[in-house]
Amino acid sequence: MGFLKKIFGGGGGGTAKDASADVKASGVSGDPAGMYFYIQPDNCDEVVRLRVNRDNDLSLNDDDSGYWVHKVVRGAKCFNGVDVDLYFDMSKRLKDSTLKGGKLVEEAAYNEWTTQS
Repeated sequence: MGFLKKIFGGGGGGTAKDASADVKASGVSGDPAGMYFYIQPDNCDEVVRLRVNRDNDLSLNDDDSGYWVHKVVRGAKCFNGVDVDLYFDMSKRLKDSTLKGGKLVEEAAYNEWTTQS
């Protein structure tokens, strides 16, 4: 059974609220491929955490100058969709973003919203 824990993780894992503490764009402990962004849909107080996998989600730009990803984000309580386009340099660091139907917010806004919910 120990090999299953090695493959899938398990044991000692925290809740989503625990994992959101101190999340940085470079990833969290145990999730080196994850980059986290926080989105607030227009006309909603909900804040949604978006995970982008730096190894699988990013596509190379047509001019090979960096990467981009398009995601559609929808909350669990607020059903307003947000079109999210994120643009990265060749080192996979965020350069620019375009959101339709919402805005990027700080992680603190997400943490505050999760404690109120």
